[in-house]
Amino acid sequence: MGNPFKNFTRRDSILWGVSVAIILISNLITGKVDVLTLTAALIGVTSLIFAAKGNVWAQILMVIFSLLYGVISFHFRYWGEMVTYLGMTMPMAIWSAVTWLKNPSEGNANEVKIQKLTGKHWLWLIISNMIVTFGFYLILRYFKTPNLFFSTLSVTTSFLAACLTMLRSSYYAAAYAANDVILMVLWMLASLHDIGYVPVVVNFAMFLINDLYGFISWKKREQTC
Repeated sequence: MGNPFKNFTRRDSILWGVSVAIILISNLITGKVDVLTLTAALIGVTSLIFAAKGNVWAQILMVIFSLLYGVISFHFRYWGEMVTYLGMTMPMAIWSAVTWLKNPSEGNANEVKIQKLTGKHWLWLIISNMIVTFGFYLILRYFKTPNLFFSTLSVTTSFLAACLTMLRSSYYAAAYAANDVILMVLWMLASLHDIGYVPVVVNFAMFLINDLYGFISWKKREQTC
């Protein structure tokens, strides 16, 4: 596995550094620093930059992020987010770590080999996503989850992103980018009740930028395969 930072390009380092700086500033500027939220954000954004490089450390950090984010979601009663990350994203990140380790790139052992999905893959993704979305909608409605529509939509995009990550598809980052937008909306709504959640919105804005960078990086690498 080695040191994941040693393969950083100048662009990678700048993006990671700027993302960390903005997250730190946004969390400090409110005058109400939540250590758990700040820690989760820093781990999350670092995970994404590793993911852009196709490095398995991304999945290891995602496991830790899922645990922390699950606790944060619990505090605001976002049951969908809590159950999604603890019961789905975290286990699938562990599964993804195993598949990434087993499928290194032929040209660079520090990068995962990209897999081009077949029609069967997409059919499985569509059917499974529909089942998971409907099941979670019933669960979230039962627990009277705030902002039910966006919470359910978050489950859909999270599940799709986790599956695409496990399948080593370059579209994983596009799915996570869509999820970032939905999460920004969710936490904007939460911040109307508690301004302390504003930094969470900024955190996911940084996640969005990093996921878009990851999508571009994987697409460029995919073209050379």
